[in-house]
Amino acid sequence: MIPGMPFRTLLVLLAVGLLPAGRAAGDDHARARALVEAGRVLPLAEVLARLPPGLEGRLLDAELEEEHGRPVYELEWLTPDGRVLELELDARDGKLLEREEARD
Repeated sequence: MIPGMPFRTLLVLLAVGLLPAGRAAGDDHARARALVEAGRVLPLAEVLARLPPGLEGRLLDAELEEEHGRPVYELEWLTPDGRVLELELDARDGKLLEREEARD
């Protein structure tokens, strides 16, 4: 679990981007939970625990997307010096795929 983040919020973050617009929030929760339980993706908390050493800061936003047939977490990360990073991680193993500074 992410300190200070309610479980329900975590599930919403997992589901963002997975479903077409118009689906109910309850459906989003169920879909995200099903993907985790089926072993298709790691829970977000586990992926965050696998972030590269030295990556200090906190999570601002997270989306679970499908890119090129692969589930990925897209994270916005706030560093201690105030920079916002965009991180893309493989949702199956937590591997960092891309890291770049966010643009305004």
